[in-house]
Amino acid sequence: MKGCAVGSSCDIVLSSRWANLLGLPTAFWGLVAYVALAAAAFIKRSDRHWWAAWIIAFFGLVYSVYLTTVSLTIIHAACPYCLSSFTVMAIIFGLVTWQRPATLHNFSWSWWLAKTAPVAAAGVLILHLNYTGVLGDPPPAEDPMAHAIAIHLNQTGAKMYGAYWCPHCQQQKSYFGASANRLPYIECSPNGQNSPPAAECKNAGITSYPTWVINGKRTEEVLTLKQLADASGFHGTP
Repeated sequence: MKGCAVGSSCDIVLSSRWANLLGLPTAFWGLVAYVALAAAAFIKRSDRHWWAAWIIAFFGLVYSVYLTTVSLTIIHAACPYCLSSFTVMAIIFGLVTWQRPATLHNFSWSWWLAKTAPVAAAGVLILHLNYTGVLGDPPPAEDPMAHAIAIHLNQTGAKMYGAYWCPHCQQQKSYFGASANRLPYIECSPNGQNSPPAAECKNAGITSYPTWVINGKRTEEVLTLKQLADASGFHGTP
């Protein structure tokens, strides 16, 4: 990700087990929350509009607090994108709370929080158990050698050009296991299999996938970890 250098705090957070939920990036679920907040604005009745907006903002804030706590206490790293989202959600929650319509008769914060806070806490607990592998399959551990080679490839300017629909690209990534997201990967087919390739791939003259460019040499095939280590001059240890 732009502005997120390999090995930086941002990279550490976005490469952790908390970076994905139910097979999708955690950032996607944040986007869903913001879209839901925008959709709530179209609810005409002020009371229902407020109920919906407050619940979405409250759950979004609780989830953001959880992720921020994890990043600082467990991962020991901070992602500026994540902190920015947390700040935005906190501001939205504060504004929605402050703009509670006066038409809500017999409203009680103690009664309302007694209904919503336990549900939010239970939701975060379930998410935490899923992230840590207590519920569902435990997240795979990174292979130290694959991790080290992937980092080295990034640091030496190597490039892996591929497409999401390419089976050989998936095979290549499988060699790295949980470290695959650390590869210097460039998606050449962001708009679909039958769409024109990405400009970066077109300018590089990429015609097959995967294509590796390592130390100025182009290789159009799947490479083993040893072949990648030799080609990139990796002689280190995990």
